Amino acid sequence: MDPMNSNAPVQPLTQEQFMRLFLETERELLRYVMALIPNPSDARDVVQETAVALWRAVEKYDPSRPFGPWACRFALNEARLHLRSEARRRVQLEEDVAELLDARRVELAKPLDTRREHLRDCLERLPEDQRELVRDYYFNDEKIEHLATRIGRGTEAVYKSLQRIRQTLHHCIERKIHAQT
Repeated sequence: MDPMNSNAPVQPLTQEQFMRLFLETERELLRYVMALIPNPSDARDVVQETAVALWRAVEKYDPSRPFGPWACRFALNEARLHLRSEARRRVQLEEDVAELLDARRVELAKPLDTRREHLRDCLERLPEDQRELVRDYYFNDEKIEHLATRIGRGTEAVYKSLQRIRQTLHHCIERKIHAQT
């Protein structure tokens, strides 16, 4: 029979013939898959899945045609499946992270509200000049240099004052929290 005759029956590959063809094109397949999936471990997994898919369809292979392009079409399909699966996992991970963050927000809402209330009380207990410095720096976004000029002190002195005020506020809040427990 003439192998070019399209009506001629296709002789299926033996397992040995298939293995030889696959091993000859395996590196080409890996390079092809790695262009689509840069992670080497994932790419190797896709090539393995490609080998399984090729073997399942081996009776459809026409030995008169090159094996590499035929195998690459299977590799492309397997790579697409892998990428879709990864996208679903990523979305699921993002959803899981969002749920965890929301649960954590709910868990911390009451303690944070309590801390805010204590901060307001502690701010009210500060001397007026310290309260004004905190308000101007943190709430009105004034620059340290502008504050230093306005109150007639050096920038380092203003930084130190703010540091001492933060420590005072922190200790005040902690004392209030411990008094409640």
